Amino acid sequence: MRRREASHSARRAREFEAFVAGAAGRLLHTATLLTAEVPDANPRARRLLTLALAHTYAAWDRLRGEDPYDRARRQLAARFARTAWHTYGTFGRHRPDAAESSGPHRPGPAGALARLTPQERLIVVLLLHEGVAEEQTAALLGLSVERVRALHARAVAALLHPPRGPAPTRVEVAPS
Repeated sequence: MRRREASHSARRAREFEAFVAGAAGRLLHTATLLTAEVPDANPRARRLLTLALAHTYAAWDRLRGEDPYDRARRQLAARFARTAWHTYGTFGRHRPDAAESSGPHRPGPAGALARLTPQERLIVVLLLHEGVAEEQTAALLGLSVERVRALHARAVAALLHPPRGPAPTRVEVAPS
């Protein structure tokens, strides 16, 4: 009996290691996009990925034909949504300012996605980067498909048309 359990445990570990070897890079990139961190300095993304993979490993025997990548991605999205709620105090009501999310030892988000709210960022990453259907994204986030479409359109508009910098100051020219 112990031999069978040991064999099962070893097989499970090998299967999961193979899954992680193939999927961890893409999942880390997805997590980095979600957190809007720099790829070389992404501690929050790495933590999200570690927790999502730990949850996936814990449920490994219960997957029963379910795609483990899809499970890990859903877990990653759910954890990001929860941490965004706790980090910003809101999930999608205002656009975070880089200075607002950075503490004395934590750099603020970087890149174009940092201009989006966490909810907009999650929708853009799931729809555009991961190729998840609008219906699946809506179900994952507990939103209507119409709301997902509206948030996606607003996020894409914000990415394509970033806010301009401050207007130049008016310079008076002395009459000659």
